[in-house]
Formats: sequence, C-alpha cells, structure tokens
Amino acid sequence: MNLEKYKISKKIQLQKINTKEVVDNAEKKLKKLRKKLSKIQNTMYAEGKYGALICLQGMDTSGKDSLIREVFKDVNARGVEVHSFKVPTELELKHDFLWRHYIALPAKGKLGVFNRTHYENVLVTRVHPEYILSENIPNIKSIKDINDEFYHDRMERINQFENHLAKNGTIVLKFFLHLSKEEQKNRLLRRLNLPQKNWKFSEGDLKERKLWNKYQDCYEDVLNRTSKEDAPWFVIPADDKPSARFILAEILVKEFEKYNFKEPVLSKKVADRIEEFKAQLNNE
Repeated sequence: MNLEKYKISKKIQLQKINTKEVVDNAEKKLKKLRKKLSKIQNTMYAEGKYGALICLQGMDTSGKDSLIREVFKDVNARGVEVHSFKVPTELELKHDFLWRHYIALPAKGKLGVFNRTHYENVLVTRVHPEYILSENIPNIKSIKDINDEFYHDRMERINQFENHLAKNGTIVLKFFLHLSKEEQKNRLLRRLNLPQKNWKFSEGDLKERKLWNKYQDCYEDVLNRTSKEDAPWFVIPADDKPSARFILAEILVKEFEKYNFKEPVLSKKVADRIEEFKAQLNNE
C-alpha cells in the first residue's frame, strides 16, 4: 500500500480527495497491526527517548472514538493515554489556548492520543468566532477584531509548538478523518433509528451540519498551513470505518519503524553476573 498518498506534502483541495476506500479483510489485517503497535510501544517505553502524539480530527460521526478503541486495544493500558478536549473550562480559559494541550502531552515511552485537538482553536472558533471572546485576549474587543490574520497567526503558533515538541523527542502525527456529507447523514440517522444509539444524538449535530461547507473550508486551510515534515497531516478516507482504522494503523506502524526503537543493552557489570543471579534464584 502506498501510504505516502495520504500524507499532505503539497497544497490540497479536500473536495478532490476520496472519502471512501475499501481495503479487503481490513479487520483481519488490523489485528496483526495491533500486535506490531503494541510491541513498538513496549520497545519505545524501554528505550525512553521518544513519546508520540497522535492527533485525530474530523467532522461529527467521522469515527474517532471507535477508531481509538479498535486501533489501540492491544497496547498496554499504561502505554497509551487518550484525551478528549471539550469546551474549555473556566480554569483553561485563564491560560493561553495551548496550555491545556501542553499539560496533557505524553511522557517519553507513551502514546498520547488527542481526540479533537489544539486545532479546535482554529476550526470551531473560526466557524464560531464569538467563542474567542471568552478567552479575554488583550486587543480583542469584539468579533470585528477576529479576522483571517488572527487565525493564520494562531496556526503559526501551533506550528512552532509542534516543532518544539518534535525537537524534544515527541513524534507528532496528525490525522484528518475525511467523511462525506452523505455518510454523515447515514450515521446520524442510525443514531436516531437504533434505540441503543439514541444517546449519541444531539440536536447540535444538525446545527453544525448546516455549516458543513464552512467547516470544510477551514479544515482545508488548516491542513495546508500546518502539515510540516516534523508534524505531518494525513487525510484518511473515513466513509468505511474498518478500512479507515487499518489505513491509520498502517501509517502509525510505518512511521514508528523509521525510528528503529531499540531496547537498552544491559550494562557489562550486570551482564557479566547474569549466571550468578540465576544461581541465587535457583538455590533459594
């Protein structure tokens, strides 16, 4: 599989990128990848040089929650940390827009998954600029003060943030789950038609759906401005969930393999005494 085709390395137009790709036996193939991912994380932890930040963005119903469950289920529970970012709290609003994300970053040896990310600050707030006013930023007195320049500057701050992470041992990989409007409609209807799924439905989903085109424009701008070599974006066709999970997992494994993680070698002092330690245990 040519995984480079999912990576944003030049300017893209979202409407020209497929939202559906079907991989044969995707679920079966994913099981094998999960084992590889688990082994990689164990070795990453033992080496202790790198951590990994996996960012997931996508429209409502794009499958972020189920993807996290299926892709990372074989990773040691202590080796993966998932953070879902909702509306900022009163405390979070007293800090800069990146603060709550910075304190949630993974330690070296761990996989950190952001389900919705720091990019919400240039996506949702760009569609709803009134949200910015709650940040109480100096020189921002009204919505009139919030323009494209404001968001482009904020994106540059994000680029700098991610560059800093990469230089200090955090592997940053970002995934946009590219869903079609028709498939979102089907998934929302499923939530309404199946009683056991009703709890997932929110009237707000329909209000946000009406802003579909505006969100797509904002995503396209973000993807083009913030996909960097040290923190690339990948666009994952999301209409077929099993295939989307497999493709993302395959990219993770291939990207991590580039780092050639290795378990530390025992010091000569300890290695020379292995037989002695065995004898002590066997003679108890």
